[in-house]
Amino acid sequence: MTLRLPDRHGGLRAYEPRTEPLALTPGAPFTSRTVFSAAHVVADPFADAGPGSPAAVDWDATLAFRRHLWSHGLAVAEAMDTAQRGMGLDWAGAAELIRRSAAEAKAVGGEIACGVGTDQLTAGTLPEIRRAYEEQLALVEESGSRAILMASRALAATASGPEAYLEVYGHLLRQAAEPVVLHWLGPMFDPALEGYWGSADLDAATEVFLDVVAAHPDKVDGIKVSLLDAGREIALRRRLPDGVRCYTGDDFHYPELIAGDERGFSHALLGIFDPLGPLAAEAVRVLDTGDTAGFRDLLDPTVELSRHLFRAPTRFYKTGVVFLAWLAGHQSHFAMVGGLQSARSLPHLARAYELADGLGLFPDPKLAEERMKTLLALYGVAQ
Repeated sequence: MTLRLPDRHGGLRAYEPRTEPLALTPGAPFTSRTVFSAAHVVADPFADAGPGSPAAVDWDATLAFRRHLWSHGLAVAEAMDTAQRGMGLDWAGAAELIRRSAAEAKAVGGEIACGVGTDQLTAGTLPEIRRAYEEQLALVEESGSRAILMASRALAATASGPEAYLEVYGHLLRQAAEPVVLHWLGPMFDPALEGYWGSADLDAATEVFLDVVAAHPDKVDGIKVSLLDAGREIALRRRLPDGVRCYTGDDFHYPELIAGDERGFSHALLGIFDPLGPLAAEAVRVLDTGDTAGFRDLLDPTVELSRHLFRAPTRFYKTGVVFLAWLAGHQSHFAMVGGLQSARSLPHLARAYELADGLGLFPDPKLAEERMKTLLALYGVAQ
């Protein structure tokens, strides 16, 4: 049937849903790129937990979604921004998520890396920030997972200049048991991280970031760059020491960055690969054969959806990610920890549905259509 979808101008438009999904099957891990999907958490919709309350997580559905990603050959980046760290999921919830997901990864043979931050603190002295990082690093290492050193709101608030970053990160890298991934998350994803690495000037911040890497190349597996600036990422990855990888976190330019050029390429650690998981996996398997054009043919059409989900204010992209997981049948409801399902408008969600459906992302298009109709009816849109 034809759906009547709201648009940004207050009207309704007709949309004819797709009847067949893409044929995407599980497969083995990739050979040419390391690809992480930053995975969302599934809320417990029956818990009496509103905004500001500790997160109530549906552990069965949350872990089932990770098994879905692993089955397609993707690695899982756990307890990251996509899992609502600092936006509904506190450190206690993140710690439990890390323990459970790392155990599940071990049980099924999935690859996992987990976020290490300082979200026990809202602010603190540099020694307190180091101790918070150390506590989380110890838990991640004990779980058997690789560590991703996330940007710290507390450090951004406390640091008086680049020296604080060099001190804190140098201390952590010296004591890390295994090489870690360093994550530079831009302020479009979290305004509290403005001026990270000691300067709001991105050129100056880049030099500090590279100084940290250069001082400890044996302890840095790679860097994850989430600045939504393809040119800056390319310039940065060309200056990395040998053996240090660049994982793109650019949800606007990922096809070209992963494809690369004659001087190199980016691996991937992306929130958009949560809803795109099976299609992204298929594209990377094509790239494994050396068919860059085929890879781009599959992945380039997804950029419009990604740019829509990650449009400003970018930090609320998680709402669209969870919405698409509900439509795709990965969870039974559209509820989020912290009540974040309210963070995007109905026209925004309707366009996300239209774009995802057009790509064939929904394993059961009829289920997605029925769930979209339910949401529209809830908002008073008759069909």
